[in-house]
Amino acid sequence: MSLALNLSALAALVPASLLAVRPVSHPGPRLWLALAVAAVGAVGWSTARLASHWDPSLGVALWISVAATILVFAAVVVARPWAGRLASLLGPYLLILATLATVADDPAPAGVVGTLPGGWVVLHILVSLTTYALATVSAVAGLAVVLKESALKAKQEDGWRAALPAVVDADRLQFQLLLLALVVLGVGIASGMVLELDETGRLLALDHKTVLTLASFVVVATVLVLHARSGLRGRRAARAVLVVYLLLTLAYPGVKAVQGLLLG
Repeated sequence: MSLALNLSALAALVPASLLAVRPVSHPGPRLWLALAVAAVGAVGWSTARLASHWDPSLGVALWISVAATILVFAAVVVARPWAGRLASLLGPYLLILATLATVADDPAPAGVVGTLPGGWVVLHILVSLTTYALATVSAVAGLAVVLKESALKAKQEDGWRAALPAVVDADRLQFQLLLLALVVLGVGIASGMVLELDETGRLLALDHKTVLTLASFVVVATVLVLHARSGLRGRRAARAVLVVYLLLTLAYPGVKAVQGLLLG
């Protein structure tokens, strides 16, 4: 059941990943159909797995992150139609991430999984997913700028690179999405403090999750300052940080999957 669910959800991501072969220059039926199929697969997987209980496994975390990213990207395209050109980069990335999620998927035993979380916890999870999705789309926009600039310098702006957004547009979108991610992350930190205060009477528990969340807030704020105040060199540094973020996002589940295979 779990393998069939994973494979069907993976198959649903294939049309979006094939947009890298035949990129879209504007949002049309082909793009929206690919996004709709991908959303049905990823959201359907998440709904099926989390319908009756909460599963904290790595595979679940990755799949719901893929689902959130697809939905956020669709909203971005509605607001900025030209952003649909980023699908040629985002589609393959999400397919790789979902493949790693499938490999790493290991449903938690009945004694480990918990009941569905309460309202505040659900809000905190949604805020975290939205932050991740915004940062991912922002990073893809940054990657598009890097690739477009490289193609322009090499005078090889043809094929799939020609379909990428203009450098100015992608650079502006990267900044806007990262700023929105910072705001949403701030809401997430505040909601986490409310949860902690309700459960323990303290505002913050200095565990690894809290430290990582606060570190993420500082990193995102630093990248925004680099982008806004340091000119061209700062913008390049900001894009470099975001591209590294994409690579690390793939590397972490990849390492976990290899560890699981070696230990299993």
